[in-house]
Amino acid sequence: QVQVVESGGGLVQTGGSLRLSCVASGSIFSTNDMGWYRQAPGKQRELVAVITSGGSTSYADSVKGRFTISRDNAKNTVYLQMSSLKLEDTAVYYCNTLIVRAGVPPFGYWGQGTQVTVSS
Repeated sequence: QVQVVESGGGLVQTGGSLRLSCVASGSIFSTNDMGWYRQAPGKQRELVAVITSGGSTSYADSVKGRFTISRDNAKNTVYLQMSSLKLEDTAVYYCNTLIVRAGVPPFGYWGQGTQVTVSS
């Protein structure tokens, strides 16, 4: 079994900062790409940032320069440091982790999401 759990969401004012964490646990051999997505009310889920097992990163244009993704491979954990938050960053943030397990193909597991609300 594999569990992916996000934490760190909350209510913050515009211009503020939050740090999200996502931990994968269970019978995991290794984790490959780890990414953060978000879904605002009435909108489709969109990719925010992704980091490979080697540490290469990519970001959505809307968050470049404000968000930083990082990971701790030993802890199967990915982080999203969010700064200079804007009203439009309000969404449920989801973690997706490509997990390698013994004897099965890699599979992307989703967490349950954590709410980020930015207020004026």
